[in-house]
Amino acid sequence: MPLVTQAALMGGNVRVGLEDALSLGRGRLATSNAEQVRTIRAVLESLGFDIASPAEARAMLGLKGRDQVRLL
Repeated sequence: MPLVTQAALMGGNVRVGLEDALSLGRGRLATSNAEQVRTIRAVLESLGFDIASPAEARAMLGLKGRDQVRLL
């Protein structure tokens, strides 16, 4: 979380997930991706950052939404 916070402070975009890191901080394992998202969102909002909605993030990254993907 400190590295992700620093990246935001330096002007970067951030992402979190268990595939990148398993912890929420020293000695504290995350139980889910959602827990990591809630944690970093709270940190960044407390620093005055605006958080993109899922739709805004997809638009910024040029990704399709679930409604535009044909799932088998």
